Amino acid sequence: MMPLPWQEVLFYTFCLVTLIQLLYYLFYFSRMAFYKPRKKESSQQHPVSVIICARDEAANLAKNLPVVLQQEYKTTHEVIVVNDNSYDDSKYVLEYLAKQFKQLRAVELVQEAKLIPGKKFPLSMGIKEAKYEIVLLTDADCNPASVNWVEKMQEGFYNGKEIVLGYGAYEKKPGLLNKLIRLETFHSALQYFSFALAGNAYMGVGRNLAYKKELFFRNKGFSAHNHIPGGDDDLFINTVANKHNTAIILDKETFTYSEPKESWGDWIRQKNRHYSTGRYYKGKHKFLLGLYSFTQFIYYPLFVASLIFFDWRFVLGVFGFRLIWQFIILSRSMNKLDEKDLWWMIPFFDIWQMIYYFLFLPAVWKKPKPYWK
Repeated sequence: MMPLPWQEVLFYTFCLVTLIQLLYYLFYFSRMAFYKPRKKESSQQHPVSVIICARDEAANLAKNLPVVLQQEYKTTHEVIVVNDNSYDDSKYVLEYLAKQFKQLRAVELVQEAKLIPGKKFPLSMGIKEAKYEIVLLTDADCNPASVNWVEKMQEGFYNGKEIVLGYGAYEKKPGLLNKLIRLETFHSALQYFSFALAGNAYMGVGRNLAYKKELFFRNKGFSAHNHIPGGDDDLFINTVANKHNTAIILDKETFTYSEPKESWGDWIRQKNRHYSTGRYYKGKHKFLLGLYSFTQFIYYPLFVASLIFFDWRFVLGVFGFRLIWQFIILSRSMNKLDEKDLWWMIPFFDIWQMIYYFLFLPAVWKKPKPYWK
């Protein structure tokens, strides 16, 4: 039986969406999957200022800050902790650690910057206090994967690079929620690393991010989006990154690890805060990310409909071709980010992403809350 015209349109639409998805995988994501770090022509060691902003983070500072302070880096470096109006024992934890580690400097903030919501004011104060040109950012709830984190992250500043993007991972724990959190984190990193390698960098994560102090002040800091509570990492990078000034580091010794949320409600609230900044991205980035998300969202509904109403052999052929490339690129990328235990989720990747977009799409239009903790 010959297919009806609407059935052909349905199948060709499915083919078009598959083609768009393949273009993202082959043009963008393959760059990370097959990425090879540049060969070091010479060693370099720049002075580095590590900056951590903390509010009521006494427990995390006691747990994680010693790991940052024990970095094996022979060149001059400092660790600045901006204690932002904390009510807990953060001040005393910092005083205790400062007696043991001379490179630790605490900046105590005792007044709120009411016209600059979120983390931007304390971070700006930390960057202003930094002695050195390279600032390396992380959070109080993060700990570096190795004692070589500082040394290997600063190696990204070669040939005029002003921004270095690192991977901020979440610790591996039992349970489905942990795997879904890590899968989402991997997917986000796959996008921003791949886009950066394609000369189209659009974001970084404050858990593991470095840039030059001069770049920050040349662009007047966060002034372009001071009124937005979030975006101290992704919106700033979206504003200042270009195809010449951004590098990535995928060395597993440079990863940072954070404690993941342990309840669905906490995780959903966290992601809602993060996604509220996406509407402020540059137009080209909103288009590219939006087209990718939209085609991924409708992929399985079109696949199922085509399977029912069109010749299933052609449909499965198109589906299988994309799945092979998807498996190759995602599995290689997972290996690079030390998330290889997630490979079994690849067949369910698009189904989960469809649910994920449904859950968090409203956050794009919600007004962000005026706090960062």
